[in-house]
Amino acid sequence: MSNMMKQEEMETLRELIKDVDTAMLTTVTEEGLVSRPMKTQEVEFAGDLWFFTKKETNKYEEIIHDQDVNVAYAGKSYVSVRGRAEIVEDLDKKKELWSKAYEKIMQTSYDDPNVVLIKVKAEAAEYWETGNFTKKIAFLYKRMTGQSSKSTDVNETVELNK
Repeated sequence: MSNMMKQEEMETLRELIKDVDTAMLTTVTEEGLVSRPMKTQEVEFAGDLWFFTKKETNKYEEIIHDQDVNVAYAGKSYVSVRGRAEIVEDLDKKKELWSKAYEKIMQTSYDDPNVVLIKVKAEAAEYWETGNFTKKIAFLYKRMTGQSSKSTDVNETVELNK
């Protein structure tokens, strides 16, 4: 894949997720998959997604044991981002991304050693553009019945790391 194509795909993804305030982060546990809402960081998307968390959370432990994650966005369109997560404790990066809203939500400050960042390096994304209700229904029906959904042409998949 050319760098130009990759840049265009990043721009498409950036546009699709830029106004979605909350994403669903899915991690792997011993029992299976678990999803939870996470506040999306207001940074320019360049292949990485950023989230704040604390060390004493299940998601922290889950990412330490298995870095495969998925981040889903629902807004004007639907976006599913597959990637690898890592825990980042960089004080400068925490300060850069911190806002008063986090201080209120997390009831602490960015320099609290218990506060960490989750960095998700996007590997691939799949998205469904809204607008054609008939195609969405056909796509969902075909998926539910196990039929191929390729003929409905309502979604696109982009590989970001190849």
